[in-house]
Amino acid sequence: MRVDLLTREYPPEVYGGAGVHVAELVRALRREIDVAVRCFGDPRDEPGTTAYATPGGLADANAAIATLGTDLEMAQDAAGADLVHSHTWYANFAGFTAKRLHGIPHVVTAHSLEPLRPWKAEQLGGGYRVSSWVEQAAFEDADAVIAVSDGMRRDILRSYPSIDASKVEVVYNGIDLDDWRPVDDADAVRALGVDPGRPSVVFVGRITRQKGLPYLLRAARLLPPEVQVVLCAGAPDTPEILAEVTSLVEALGADRDGVVWIDRHLPRTELTALLTAATAFVCPSVYEPLGIVNLEAMACGAAVVGTATGGIPEVVDDGVTGVLVPIEQADDGTGTPLDPDRFVADLAAALTQVVSDPQRAAAMGAAGRRRAEALFAWDRIAARTLEVYSGVLAR
Repeated sequence: MRVDLLTREYPPEVYGGAGVHVAELVRALRREIDVAVRCFGDPRDEPGTTAYATPGGLADANAAIATLGTDLEMAQDAAGADLVHSHTWYANFAGFTAKRLHGIPHVVTAHSLEPLRPWKAEQLGGGYRVSSWVEQAAFEDADAVIAVSDGMRRDILRSYPSIDASKVEVVYNGIDLDDWRPVDDADAVRALGVDPGRPSVVFVGRITRQKGLPYLLRAARLLPPEVQVVLCAGAPDTPEILAEVTSLVEALGADRDGVVWIDRHLPRTELTALLTAATAFVCPSVYEPLGIVNLEAMACGAAVVGTATGGIPEVVDDGVTGVLVPIEQADDGTGTPLDPDRFVADLAAALTQVVSDPQRAAAMGAAGRRRAEALFAWDRIAARTLEVYSGVLAR
């Protein structure tokens, strides 16, 4: 079997959880089958991997239109594959087209859904309508749709009710348990500006509406004064949200010490040390299909405080590996809390509960590591993905 895996993100050009997922899935699948990777960006040295730049004539086009141009080149080169597997709307059009061009099945993995990310219109303008059309067409036409959580599966069937529910399968994101493990390195933590002797709450994520960072920054004002707030946050979606977050961080820093903002991408060696030293990891997202960052934190032995939305409750075992924060959300696709002040207060209360009992937090972190080992190892995820491929080819 030869599978052509189509993706925007692929190492070293990884911007979020989808890129991490694709990289680890490819590594695990290549132990069993032939996988050709077709990705966006600069040329790669990795055998079996081809990268595609934006076609010259589209260099100044709307980002969504430029994406479709790259997709067409990827689709052309998928000749000879038994099956194509696309990840995110950026590559969905390549899979959609390759299916027709070469007469082969198309599998889609849903890492997020455009109808549930209306703030993307801030980035793409009219291109958001294009990306929404691409995603809907590809999902409805695909031979199988992989959801990364049961919560995501429900969102898919709610957003695209014409899809046959029998072709939507759940295959979780995974975690490399060798790469992500507890690493005690106090010097590395100090070098990042964090005091390993003080309790800390760590956030890791892009500066985007869905990650809920402004809510966390408001909740942080209510934490005990000895608690450090560590933000590994960069890659803002828009200048507007960057300005909002910057203002909130500055205001927080004026009221308390121990506010550390790291706006660069941390190599794994530094990030694992930071997560290991954390009293709590926090995921305040208002939209999160699963949340690979939660798996990374759990694998490093950190207790996780996360919003009870999307796939997060399938990762965080409430009261065992961390604490889930309740949220009532608008059903308009934005995920906005109906009562933002209550959500902020509940988030602060959950974080305070965890950081105020370091022994219990450590026990939650140890339980999180065991849960990651039992349910989210990549060999298990690859085996389930192969089952989906086999089912599609058999049909």
